Amino acid sequence: MGVEAGAQAARSRALAVLRIRSRALAVALLPAAVAVVLLVGGATGHLRGTRWGTARWVMTGIAVVVLLCAAGIALVIARARPAMSPTVPIVEDAAPDLYRMVRDLADRLDVPAPSAIALTPDCDSWLEDRTHPAHGPPGPPPGEEISGARGIRGLSAPRHRAATAPVLVIGSPFLWWMRVGELRAVLAPVVAGTGPSAHPDIAAARRFVRGLDAAVAVTSAPAHGPVVRTVLAGVGWVARLLLRSCRGHAEEMERGVAAAAAERAQAVDYGVRIVAQEQVGLAYAGWDRLLTRVALPAWRMGRWPSRLDAGVVAALTELSRRDRLAEGFTSRLGERPACDLLEEPGLVDEAASLLAARLFHGGPAESGPNWAPVDWQEYPDEVVDRKWRTDAARLHRVLDALGVHHAHHGTTPEASGPTLERVLEYLTVRPAVGASGTPTGEGVSASVTGENRSDGIRHPGEDGAGDTADVPDDDAVASVRTAALAAGLSAEMARDEAAGAMPGGARGQGQGPDRAVWDAAAMLPLFPLQPPRTGRELLVDHVAAVVCCAAMDTAGAAPGLDWLDGPSLLVRGERAADLSPRVRTLVEEGDPTPLRTWLRNLGVRPEKPVRLV
Repeated sequence: MGVEAGAQAARSRALAVLRIRSRALAVALLPAAVAVVLLVGGATGHLRGTRWGTARWVMTGIAVVVLLCAAGIALVIARARPAMSPTVPIVEDAAPDLYRMVRDLADRLDVPAPSAIALTPDCDSWLEDRTHPAHGPPGPPPGEEISGARGIRGLSAPRHRAATAPVLVIGSPFLWWMRVGELRAVLAPVVAGTGPSAHPDIAAARRFVRGLDAAVAVTSAPAHGPVVRTVLAGVGWVARLLLRSCRGHAEEMERGVAAAAAERAQAVDYGVRIVAQEQVGLAYAGWDRLLTRVALPAWRMGRWPSRLDAGVVAALTELSRRDRLAEGFTSRLGERPACDLLEEPGLVDEAASLLAARLFHGGPAESGPNWAPVDWQEYPDEVVDRKWRTDAARLHRVLDALGVHHAHHGTTPEASGPTLERVLEYLTVRPAVGASGTPTGEGVSASVTGENRSDGIRHPGEDGAGDTADVPDDDAVASVRTAALAAGLSAEMARDEAAGAMPGGARGQGQGPDRAVWDAAAMLPLFPLQPPRTGRELLVDHVAAVVCCAAMDTAGAAPGLDWLDGPSLLVRGERAADLSPRVRTLVEEGDPTPLRTWLRNLGVRPEKPVRLV
C-alpha cells in the first residue's frame, strides 16, 4: 500500500466515523423536526383538530426531553478528559539537539514536526494528541506528575496553551542504548504519522472516538452518588453504543495511517532501520530484566534506583558478555549515544526512573523518608543487604510465633540468637516414624493456621491435613512444616503491608499533581510487573536471605548486584550462582545435605547468630 493509498483509506474510514456522528445528531434532532412540522402546520391551519393538537404537545414534550438528553450527552463527551499517557516532558531548552534532529527528520519526510517531545519509561514510541482543552491550563502540564524527582521542574512544559500538533513520545531506554543514527531510523515511521494526523477529517474522527472513550471512563467511575450514577448510566450506554459502531472504522483508519507513515518513511535511513529494529528487541529484553530482577527488589524496600536507563546499558553489556548471540552489540558503544542529545541526561534519567516506579510498582509520586532514590554504587548495601536482613528477621519472628526453639550447641553459648541452624533444624525432616506411622520429629505448632486460611495451603490441624497416606512420611512432614512456615510468612507480610511498614503498603499515597488523574480510580500500579508471590516462593526467598546473612557475617561474603539477576551473594569476589537449588531442596524435600555441604565448603558457620534489622 503506497502513501496516497494508505492516506486515502484512512480518510475514507474517518469519514465513516464522522457519518456515525452525524447520524447520532440526526436521531437527536428528529423529534424536534417532527415537532416543528406539527407546530407550523397548526399555525398555518393545515393541521387542525384535537388529535393534531394532542400530537403537537406530546411531540413537543418528547423533543424537549430528547434535546436535553442529547445536550447532556454531548456535554459529557466534550468535557470528558481523554486518557493521556504519563510521561516526562522535555522542553526544547533541555534537549535542543533532539528537537533539531526530529525537525530535520520531519523536513526530510515532508510532514509537520511534532509539537513537543516527551519520554516514557518503556520500549515504545508513538504520537499522542494532546489538543483537548482538559490537557491545557489550568491543569498541570503533561507529565508534571513526576515533579517529585530532584530538579525535575526544570523539564516541565510551558503552560501558555495546549499543543496544536501531536506530541512525540519516545521510550527512554532507546535514548541510552541506541546510537543517534539508530534512534533517527526508529523514529522515522513515527514522525511520518504527523502527516495523516494533520488531515482535518482524520483529526475530527480521532477527537470524536477519544471523546467517546473518555465519556465511557467518566460514566464508569465509582466516585458518584446514586442519582448521578443513574444519570451517567444512560450517558454511558449511548457512548458505548456509538463507540461500538465506530470501532471497526477507527481501527481501519489507524491501519491506513500507519501504512501511509511506514511507506513514507521508507526513503529515510531504511538500511539503518533494519539494524535498529534488532536493538529495539534487545533493549526491550534488557529493560524487562532490569525492572523485574533489579528494580523491583529495591522498590519493595522503599528505594527507587535513580539511573534505570543507564542500568539498561550495563545490563545489555553484561548480556553481550555472557551470550554469544549478543556478541558485536557492545562494539556500537563507541558511537555517539542518543542520550547525548539531552542537555542533562542524568536529570532526565532520574525523572524517568521515578515515573517507572510509579507506573510499575505504584510508588509515591515524590521522594520522602520511606521512598528515597538509590544510586547503583549504593545498591548492594542499601538494598541487597537491607533486604536480606529484613527477610531474615521476618522469618525468625514467624519461627517464634510457631513456638520453634533455638538449636542449642554446647560449644556455642550465643546460639540462642537468630541463627541459620535454627532454620535448618526446623525444615530438616528425619526418617524416623512412630507406631501410628506418623513422623516422630518435633511437632508443628498451628498457632498461625487461623490467620491466613485463604492462601490455598492446608495447615496443620485442618481437615484433610493428614490425608498423606499415599505419599512417603518424610514428604508429608516436609509439606506440613513448609506450609506452616509459608502461611506464617504470608500473614506477616500482609500485616507489614497493612501497617505501611513496607513501601508496597504506601501505594497510591503520592501527593503529586497527577493524583486526581491516576489515584481517583485506584489504578496504580498501571502495569504490575509480577503476580503476587506464593507462600512457598516467599519461604524460599526468606531462607535464602538467612543463608546469605550467615555467609556475610561468618564467612566474609558480600552483597552484590548482578545486572541480569538482581541481588546476588559474592563469595571471594565471585557470584554464588548455585545457592537457589540447594535452598529449594531443603524447603520442598526437607533434605539439608546439599545446602550443608555448600555451607561447609564456604566456611559458613550456621550456629552463629546473624545480624538483623
